[in-house]
Amino acid sequence: MAESYFREGAYEKASQLFETLEKNNPFNTRYLKRLITCYQETNNYNKAAEHLQKKLLDNPSQQYLRIEIGYNLERQKKPILAKKEYDFAIKAIDLNPSLGGIMGRMFQQNNLLDYAVAAYSKTMKLDKNASYEFQIAQIYGEKGAFEKMFEFYIALIDKNESYLNGVQRYVSKYISNDALSNNNIAFKKALLKKSISNPKNAWNELLSWLFTKQKEYKKAFIQEKALFNRDPNYIETMFRLGKIAFENNNTKISKECFEFILEKTNFIEEKLTAELFLLKIMTKNAEKEYSFFFEKVLQKYGVNRNTLEIQLEFANYLTFKKNNPVEAIKVLEKAITLSSSKFKTAKIKLKLGEVLVFTGRFNKALLYFSQVQIQLKNHPLAQEARFKVAQTSYFKGDFKWAKSQLKILKGSTTQLIANDAVDLFLIISDNEPKDSIPSGLIDFAKADLLAYQNKNIEAILTYNKILEKYQGQTIEDEAMFNQASVYLKEKQYTKAIGNLLKIISINVDGILVDDSYYLLAEIYKNNIKDYQKASEYYQKIIFEKPSSIYLVNARKKYRELRGDVIN
Repeated sequence: MAESYFREGAYEKASQLFETLEKNNPFNTRYLKRLITCYQETNNYNKAAEHLQKKLLDNPSQQYLRIEIGYNLERQKKPILAKKEYDFAIKAIDLNPSLGGIMGRMFQQNNLLDYAVAAYSKTMKLDKNASYEFQIAQIYGEKGAFEKMFEFYIALIDKNESYLNGVQRYVSKYISNDALSNNNIAFKKALLKKSISNPKNAWNELLSWLFTKQKEYKKAFIQEKALFNRDPNYIETMFRLGKIAFENNNTKISKECFEFILEKTNFIEEKLTAELFLLKIMTKNAEKEYSFFFEKVLQKYGVNRNTLEIQLEFANYLTFKKNNPVEAIKVLEKAITLSSSKFKTAKIKLKLGEVLVFTGRFNKALLYFSQVQIQLKNHPLAQEARFKVAQTSYFKGDFKWAKSQLKILKGSTTQLIANDAVDLFLIISDNEPKDSIPSGLIDFAKADLLAYQNKNIEAILTYNKILEKYQGQTIEDEAMFNQASVYLKEKQYTKAIGNLLKIISINVDGILVDDSYYLLAEIYKNNIKDYQKASEYYQKIIFEKPSSIYLVNARKKYRELRGDVIN
C-alpha cells in the first residue's frame, strides 16, 4: 500500500506507512530510502535530516547513512556540506570494507556515479574477494565512457569466466555490425590488449563473436582455429561460424570451416553435416553438373537414415538446378521409406511438395503440405507447410484461400515465415481485382510461378505483358522488380538495371525504392565491377533512406569500397 501511494505521488500518505515499516525494519535501506524521499518530496528536509542523524547516532556503524544525509543537503542546494558527508562515507570503507557494496548502491540510486565507482573500487582494493566490476561497467555505460565500460566487463570475465555469456549479452547493446564504429574498435582493442597480457580462450571467443557480428568471417575463422587447437570441443563454434558465413554468402570462409571440420573430426554425424554444407556450397551458384559428387558422398556413407539430409539436398539440386524433378521424386520417395522420425518425414514431404509444385501438380503438393500441418501442429515445420499451402494456392490463382492462410501466418513465431507471409499478403491485398476490373494479379502469379520453375524467358515475357497491360497501376512496380530479379538470374544486367531505375523514377518514395537502390549497388559491385556506381547507390540508401533495413550493410559496403579498412 505504501508503494502504491508512493507511485501515485501521494507522499504524505506513503510516508505514514513507510514510517511504520522502517521502524519495524530499521536496517532495511529500501524502506529508509522511500521514507526519506517522501519527506524530501514534501519539502520536509529538516525532518529527513533529523531522522537520518538520529539513526546514525543510534548505530554509528551505519556510515552509509552519510550518503543520504549528504544527498538531503544537496537537494537543499548545499553542495559543499553534501561533499563532506560523501567523503566521510568513502573514508569509512577503510575501517569496514563490507560497507562498500551498500554504499556503491546508494550512490548509484542518487545518481552520484563517480562516488559509486570510488566506493566499489576502494572496496575491491581492500577486499580481494569483492567483485564489483559488473556494477562499475554499468556505471561507465550510463556515463557514456564505453572504453572504460569494456575494460571492466573484460576484467569481470578475467576474474570469473562464467560471466562470459552475460557480458556478451550486455556488450551487444553497445556494438553494431559496423566494424568502423568507435565502440566496436574500442571493444576489439580492449580484448587484444587483454589477450596479450593474459591469454585465455575467452578472449578468442569474444573476438570471434565480434568479427562474426561484423561479418569479418576470415578473422573469426582464425580465432576459431586457435580455439580448436587448444580444445577440440570448440568444433561446435566452428560449425556455427561455417553456417553463418554460408547464410551470408561468404562461401569461401564457409568452405574453409567445413573442410577443417571434415579433416579434424572422427564423429560420423559431424562428418555428414560438413559434407552436406560442402555440397550446398558447391552447388549454390553452380552451372556445372554436380550429381556425381552427391552420388560419391552417398556411396561413401550409404543411402540410409543417417544421410537423409544429403538426400534432401540432392533432390533440391536435381529439381531447381538441373531441371530433373522426375529423378528428384524418386530420391525423395526412397527417403520416406528410410525415415524413422516424424520430423524428418515432414521435411521430406515438404520437399516433395515443392518438387510437385515445380512440375505443376498442385493438388498432390497441397496434400503433402496439409499432412505436415496436421501431423505437426504448432511446430515451425507446420507453419512452413501452411506458407507453402498459401504460396501454392496463390500460384493456382486461389487468392482468397491464400490470404486466409497468410493472415494466420503474419503472427508466426518464425520471423522469416512471418516476413514472407506479410510480403505475399500485401501483394495479393494491394492488387486484388475490384468491382470485376482486372488488376493483373492472375498474370502476376503465373509469372512468379514460371520464375519459381526456372522458366525464366517465359517469366520475363509474362511480366512484359503485365507491364504493357497494367501501366500506371499498383502492380507495375512489383512486376518490374520481380522481372529485374529474373533478368539478374539470366545475367541480363543492363535490363535489370533499367527496370530498377524505372521503379525509382515512377515514385521516389515508393516502398520498393530502397530495395531497388540496394539491388542496383549489388549489381554494380558484384557483377559489373563498377565500384564508383555501386558507391553512389549505397550512398543513396545512407542519405536518402536512413530507416531502410539495408542501411547497416550499405554503410559497411560503401566504406569498404572507399577503402576505410581497419585491421
